[in-house]
Amino acid sequence: MTRRRLTLRSQLTLLYAVPFTLTGTVLVTVSLLAGRESVPAGAGPPPAPDPAGTGFPVGPWAVLMAVLVLVSLILGRLVADRFLRPVRAITATARDISASDLHRRLGDIGGSDEFAELAATLDDLFQRLETAFAAQRQFIANASHELRTPLTAERALLQVALADPGITVGSLQEACREVLQLGAAQERLLEALFALASGEQGVEGRQPCDLADLTRAVLRSRPSTGLTVETRLDPAPVAADPRLVRSLIANLVDNAVRHNVPGGRIEVATGAAGGAARLVVRNSGPVVPPAEVDRLFEPFQQLHRERTRHGDGHGLGLAIVRAITTAHHAALVVTAPEAGGLDITVTFP
Repeated sequence: MTRRRLTLRSQLTLLYAVPFTLTGTVLVTVSLLAGRESVPAGAGPPPAPDPAGTGFPVGPWAVLMAVLVLVSLILGRLVADRFLRPVRAITATARDISASDLHRRLGDIGGSDEFAELAATLDDLFQRLETAFAAQRQFIANASHELRTPLTAERALLQVALADPGITVGSLQEACREVLQLGAAQERLLEALFALASGEQGVEGRQPCDLADLTRAVLRSRPSTGLTVETRLDPAPVAADPRLVRSLIANLVDNAVRHNVPGGRIEVATGAAGGAARLVVRNSGPVVPPAEVDRLFEPFQQLHRERTRHGDGHGLGLAIVRAITTAHHAALVVTAPEAGGLDITVTFP
């Protein structure tokens, strides 16, 4: 059988009542003893002694103790209620906010004590939750759109092919190729979503690896794009998840290639200094307004708030970079040069 614990209200009542009762007991007992010993002659009969013959007035003492205990409990309950009133108000309001409306806030409950600090902390938590839920809803809506678009196109291609009575083998093969391309776009989107989810889940196990080796492997796997690629890959050992770090490097390189200009350049460098490993990726490209930089690291976002196109990626690359960086407690610094492009530096502790 589970033992039932006292409520905080009952615990505070006893906390206030017991010391008061003990103090009152000592004072009453001392007073009665002193009064018993100092009764002047002719002042009347002394208080009735107790039946044990000790001379102590048990009857009056018992009555006073009963009154003292009752008054202590009442005062303890009143004090406990007074101190717990802000807690009950905060709890009721927080429960209502979490169940119905994250836009509401506790606000100023008055005073500058710990309860006011608790209310401010909860308001900050509700703000973060509201922001997270809004971002989640937007992410789901964007992901649904990105997945629905190729499915709709595939259905249209197949319906047109089936409805054409004079369809030839060549046109049927062309329709199949287009369907395969759309399927490949869906596959890339799902892989990107999986990489984003893996990065946001955190790092389960770290292994010794080198940013220089991982970067070489990524660059070797990318075909020539007509861009000038400059590398300076010095050793940069880290303790990290090699799979996630390789995904980070691949997304940075792909972003530098995709959002560049004809005949542009890409600079990739690794190195170690001060106990930290550093990866730097710079690329030429269109001018990025400084106010737009942070938004580019949100899922499904591109420059100038353009809708992502399957041929140009899904707008998840930089979001994956930020998620993996955060999972490794690394520092991400992004600047937008006036000449265009981005300079991105990731520093691993």
